[in-house]
Amino acid sequence: MGSTMEPPGGGYLHLGAVTSPVGTARVLQLAFGCTTFSLVAHRGGFAGVQGTFCVAAWGFCFALSALVVACEFTRLHSCLRLSWGNCTAAFAMLATLLSATAAVIYPLYFARLECPPEPVGCVARDFRLAASVFAGLLFLAYAAEVALTRARPGQVANYMATVSGLLKIVQAFVACIIFGALVHDSSYGRYVATQWCVAVYSLCFLATVAVVALSVMGHTGALGCPFDRVVVVYTFLAVLLYLSAAVIWPVFCFDPKYGEPGRPPNCPKGSCPWDSQLVVATFTYVNLLLYVADLAYSQRIRFVPTL
Repeated sequence: MGSTMEPPGGGYLHLGAVTSPVGTARVLQLAFGCTTFSLVAHRGGFAGVQGTFCVAAWGFCFALSALVVACEFTRLHSCLRLSWGNCTAAFAMLATLLSATAAVIYPLYFARLECPPEPVGCVARDFRLAASVFAGLLFLAYAAEVALTRARPGQVANYMATVSGLLKIVQAFVACIIFGALVHDSSYGRYVATQWCVAVYSLCFLATVAVVALSVMGHTGALGCPFDRVVVVYTFLAVLLYLSAAVIWPVFCFDPKYGEPGRPPNCPKGSCPWDSQLVVATFTYVNLLLYVADLAYSQRIRFVPTL
């Protein structure tokens, strides 16, 4: 009777989920994430949009890391209708970006070497400095997982573990930054040309999210044609679209005929459309470079979309 209780693939618990190099990185993510969150919540404190974003990012990453470790340790991921390798690779890259952003924002806005006035005092400063250190360690733990699971040239792997797949997450993340700047009084509705740029950002973002979703859900075969070919064609079109936005947006925002070449002197700090336009222009070029790199890498690595 005892032998019939054993699953065909071995023990029910998978110790390698916490003892392998990737498993160790995930355990460190849980430890550093819990420590960072606890230091901030206990005495470090946070305020405003920046602090809320940091706490939300740490909470989101910790919750999903705990879910990944639990599913790997108990082998429950085999019951999920997901491409588990694609799912974990996509989450690791997203968590790396979120933790990196939070690791920069929190000390920039909240950590100071001098003690703040009472009742906050030096205790809160010490907690904030410690939280900043552990936030940096958390980022390194997620970056280590990405480095350990990334596919090497010539290796057959999950699509999201390839450079092309990881770049898709970065492209979507950068697009979210662009959208954040657009809604923050960027005055993009003044010209049809700038509205075209917004349409480019939206279309490429939706297509990128669709590629990621199809890979994670393991439904790439539903396209009716080779997934890798679809990805290459889409990436090529995205390069052309972003190239048009990279030319049009600066012209209609910073050319004297249509906009302001320099920051207006009477523009209030924190709510100036020119600042938002500059952020959009900068990250437009960032995403253009990412799509170009994606196009170059997408033809070098073989992958199994539903592995």
